[in-house]
Amino acid sequence: MLPLVADDLDDLDDSLDYAGFLQDALRDMVRRVLEHVAEEGLPGEHHFYIGFRTAHPGVRIPPSLLAQHPEEIRIILQNQFWGLEVDEVAFSVSLNFAASRQRLTVPFSALTEFRDPAANLLLAFDPDRSAGVGLPAPGPAAPEPTRPAAVPEPTEPSRPGSVIQFERRPKK
Repeated sequence: MLPLVADDLDDLDDSLDYAGFLQDALRDMVRRVLEHVAEEGLPGEHHFYIGFRTAHPGVRIPPSLLAQHPEEIRIILQNQFWGLEVDEVAFSVSLNFAASRQRLTVPFSALTEFRDPAANLLLAFDPDRSAGVGLPAPGPAAPEPTRPAAVPEPTEPSRPGSVIQFERRPKK
């Protein structure tokens, strides 16, 4: 038996959506990591860059933040975040934008990236791709007003082989 590589998942029988199942499992791993951090705090040097689609159903962010980032944004959970709450579908956290604390709610199905530089971990997601297992549909968005500040891009490069990325390839 040959080992299965993430890029090969789309070539498998369509009756079992292995790529979607795997994305759901990795989203659940992110949920479990955030649950742990909500209960215990961030250990050591760990911190997270979390990218998500801002217009995805169920995302709740301030309208001005949505105006600045109409497609995607990356937030950082490191030193200054408050009230991290995690449930089966989404996480909520308060962050500072332009010296104003604002609450964000992000469904796990909206994730595009989860990165922990301290662990040299980068997970890339396709928010349009999910098998839907264990990920109930989120409710409608209810944004709150604020003046956002730009979220800095990560500066640390990832090592080859540490990225798990799922892309749909056309069948041959």
